[in-house]
Amino acid sequence: MHVNARFWDRLAPRYARMTVRDPDAYEKKLAMTRAFLGPDAQVFEFGCGTGTTALRHAPHAGHVTAIDCAPTMIGIARQKAAEAGIGNVEFRVGDLSDMPDSPAAFDMVMAHNVLHLLPDRAGALARVRRMLKPGGVFVSSTACAAGAPWLFRGAIRTGHALGLLPLFNPLTADGLRAEIAAAGFGVIEDWRPEGGRVPVLFLIARKPS
Repeated sequence: MHVNARFWDRLAPRYARMTVRDPDAYEKKLAMTRAFLGPDAQVFEFGCGTGTTALRHAPHAGHVTAIDCAPTMIGIARQKAAEAGIGNVEFRVGDLSDMPDSPAAFDMVMAHNVLHLLPDRAGALARVRRMLKPGGVFVSSTACAAGAPWLFRGAIRTGHALGLLPLFNPLTADGLRAEIAAAGFGVIEDWRPEGGRVPVLFLIARKPS
């Protein structure tokens, strides 16, 4: 198992018990996303964790496929789906690069709290664009830690160098916007919640029709 998967697998039980740090911001992101969903929408999420967001959106979509590299995360997500009686979400163990190439298969792709963890964002964004139908949307919420306190950034770098923490790229909001535009998307929603130790950028971007 890759170091990132091992880290998130160990963290999964504690992660599942964590509460949302900013409930108002989270609910706003959900509402902004649902404006682009419909009863027939085919949705894909990578880096889904314990499935909270996928399950919140499931009643507003046709089907949700959600993946995570950590088996324990997926096990918890499946249990939550079963307990809630939600049957239109499929949780799978996997990485975006492991998925079969599925051109124009989805109306929406979601990546929450994951883009800053990727070693190859350009490759991931290119794959997301292929997966989307013409006019489909890419929804992302991403930590932009280049503006975080230097003690936080230093601790993250040291932890990764020691093999204790996964890769954590210190992105800037402007840099991420530029990367998404370079991948061929047009940004249609751009929001930065206030507060929090690490700035977050929430974007909804459309693949051209």
